[in-house]
Amino acid sequence: MIQWVFEQASKARSVSEVIVATDDMRILQAVTGFGGDAVMTSSHHASGTDRVAEVVRDRECEIVVNVQGDEPLVHPENIERIVHPLLDGAAESVITLKIQIKTRDELMDRNITKVVADSSDSALYFSKAPIPWDRDAWGGDGGAMQKLSSKPLKPFWYKHIGLYAYRKKFLMEFGSLPESGLEKIEKLEQLRILASGFKIKVVETDLDSVGVDCAADLAMIEKRLTEQAV
Repeated sequence: MIQWVFEQASKARSVSEVIVATDDMRILQAVTGFGGDAVMTSSHHASGTDRVAEVVRDRECEIVVNVQGDEPLVHPENIERIVHPLLDGAAESVITLKIQIKTRDELMDRNITKVVADSSDSALYFSKAPIPWDRDAWGGDGGAMQKLSSKPLKPFWYKHIGLYAYRKKFLMEFGSLPESGLEKIEKLEQLRILASGFKIKVVETDLDSVGVDCAADLAMIEKRLTEQAV
């Protein structure tokens, strides 16, 4: 899986170097085994972002892309979509992606992070819960999730694709930001950025990416990769 992620990231036109950051010797050996570049990091990092920051601290670069190692279907074009706002001088120092949710199963899936953004495409909030909550359509009782209308979903709900581009200067500051109560309860590190008063620009894409969160995800992705190879 790591090799698939590495090779997909390497296809992005704007990327000059791909490095796997890990604290697991098995992963380092797997990456060096297929000819990739891997760096051992501290095992005490609270988040993957902290791990990335350690790797790039002494490297000459202006923009850093954080690609999750469990997303073998990551699209190189999606990397381009988050890098270019920074290259074009975006005011924000963090760029990420969203894609419209079209099925109720996906909306209610607790493995999928949802995002709500404002009219300027700055993130308002991230959650595993189905945000925004449609009070009129779903009601307010505990069984509301079982009472969804059969009508098509409105274009209000977006899945967050966990791909980030950072200005290196901000990335170096990230580790000093206090872990917020929101981050702790939601288990989403990007909420630390919002809670500290920084903005995250959310770019819409039509290219989905699926992370491996459970055995069923792995089986589905293996099937997709097999179909692509045919």
